[in-house]
Amino acid sequence: MSGVLDRRRRQRAAPRSARAAVPVVLTDRYSPVSRKVLVRVIGYGLLALGTILYLGPFLVQLATSFKTDADAVANPVALWPSPVSTAAWAVVAGDNPAYSVPVFRWLGNSFFVTVSVTLGRLIIDSLCGYALARLRFRGRAVVFAGVVAVLAVPGVVLLIPKFLVLNELGMFDSYAGMILPLFCDAVGILLMKTAFEAVPTELDEAARIDGAGVFRTFWSVILPLVRPALVTVTILSFQGSWNEFTHFLVATSDPDLATLNLGIARLTAGDLQGSQQFPLKLALATLSTIPIAIVYVFFSRYFMRSGNATGLK
Repeated sequence: MSGVLDRRRRQRAAPRSARAAVPVVLTDRYSPVSRKVLVRVIGYGLLALGTILYLGPFLVQLATSFKTDADAVANPVALWPSPVSTAAWAVVAGDNPAYSVPVFRWLGNSFFVTVSVTLGRLIIDSLCGYALARLRFRGRAVVFAGVVAVLAVPGVVLLIPKFLVLNELGMFDSYAGMILPLFCDAVGILLMKTAFEAVPTELDEAARIDGAGVFRTFWSVILPLVRPALVTVTILSFQGSWNEFTHFLVATSDPDLATLNLGIARLTAGDLQGSQQFPLKLALATLSTIPIAIVYVFFSRYFMRSGNATGLK
């Protein structure tokens, strides 16, 4: 017992420097590089690698559009043109008389058709989605099943029926034949139906108590609460109608009504068929990509939202 007491007295009397020299074992919690930081670094590294792999083809496309034909053939994946040439973009701008490429007419047709289709889908898809989500009418389940069944039909199967119907109705080679068949889509209706179902029904009841009708409730009370869904439908509609090719292929054969994608396809299959001219082809492809990128960047903050405000307190 006395030995234990003597050892404790010596430890208390030991100088602080001796006690400070005791080695400290660092646990994982206090290590300089913790597990959380390591996992985060690995995650960001994988994301950066995926971004490079995803954006790589676009960078090659943009770089090739500023190359000469010989440089594009010799160095197809080089990210820096040698030498830098704007000959392809001169053709796109109409400054080269050797190629008659009505790019501005194609762009005008594409913007007119795309904006018209997008506005039509916003109106019709939201009305259909609200009716399926909120209104109780006979045959509602059958209508919903029909909308879902449309998703199971491949678009290629409808090409010949589309041509026959448009030709029979006198809408072939017209803007009406290009726009009206695309005025609504099943995906947009389902998105809006899901968004409306997420809004509490108490808001409809409160609006009815205040004397609002069905359309007034839809327009002033419910629709502002599903703005993220509207933005999603806008992006998908703009992208889908801008990139649409097969429908326009059977809806018109008039060169003056050709959209950008249809005009590029016909130019590639015509004057540029068999020729390399990769800079000109990729310059046109880059031009068709720019509007989609601008729309997505502009609406991206709304597109990434996952929740809806409800207005309940």
